[in-house]
Amino acid sequence: MPLRHYAVGKPWGKALILPSLAAAVPAALPAAGGHIRFADLGLHPDVFSIGFFTLRWYSLAYIAGILVGWWYLLKLLAQPGAPMARRHADDLVFYATLGIILGGRIGYVLFYAPEMILHPIRILRLWDGGMSFHGGVIGTSIGIILFARKHKLDWLRVHDYIACVVPFGLFFGRLANFVNGELWGKPADVPWAIVFERTVPFDVPEPARHPSQLYEAGLEGIVLFAILWFAFWRTKARYQPGKLVGLFVLGYGIARFIVEFFREPDAQFRGSWVEATGIHMGQWLCLPMIAGGLYLVLTAPGRRTRVEPIAGTESVA
Repeated sequence: MPLRHYAVGKPWGKALILPSLAAAVPAALPAAGGHIRFADLGLHPDVFSIGFFTLRWYSLAYIAGILVGWWYLLKLLAQPGAPMARRHADDLVFYATLGIILGGRIGYVLFYAPEMILHPIRILRLWDGGMSFHGGVIGTSIGIILFARKHKLDWLRVHDYIACVVPFGLFFGRLANFVNGELWGKPADVPWAIVFERTVPFDVPEPARHPSQLYEAGLEGIVLFAILWFAFWRTKARYQPGKLVGLFVLGYGIARFIVEFFREPDAQFRGSWVEATGIHMGQWLCLPMIAGGLYLVLTAPGRRTRVEPIAGTESVA
């Protein structure tokens, strides 16, 4: 039976305190001996604290993702055939950031913690953690559409350019998950397995686990960025509306679906229809992404039209 974060006295992240599960822990969990212990890495969720103010790595990851993404977006907009001018970038970042925060939080509540609807104040406590990438995608997409309508821009091509910068945020976000010691993987006996803290009831030895956060940082961040970089800079994909965002959605869906096989399932779905299907909630949410991304990629050539430049110096038929 899969386990999630356990702590004494209060839940941590998505944790559920279920002491009765102690007896259900498989006896064959990999031994922790010889593996890296998370506590020995010297990592802490907080960057620093000054009085009542605390800066957390998770917050810094969001800030870094937005700033680096904005910088890279400006580089993309400087190329021929851009769907908007550089002056639009600041406004777009505001809409996208709002979409990330609102969509990510609302998505987390709807997909993973619907009980929070009965406690609205908890929904506002963003510093306690709990964001859904899939919700963030929906929120960001809505923000982009509103932005495009306001400025009379091609909303699908704007999506293409934003898709190219998202891997930065994913990379930093997954590294922050690792630093926080959360969203870890299933028990494993591979040489790089890590013994995280408070993953099982207090009276059960901690097993070594897959550092699935790093798997996701590599696939969703580095690999996905490389694919989109090649498509943008080495092909004419940016002149086929929907192709770049299609590659992103398809690539993320596949990467996340694969990593979920190494990631510990969410405890709140234990005994539910999700567990009965044999795949995780994250994988269920990725299925429409894979289908939608594949559709956008395959139909993109048919949407190729003459693109007049805004930031660049050429138009492409």
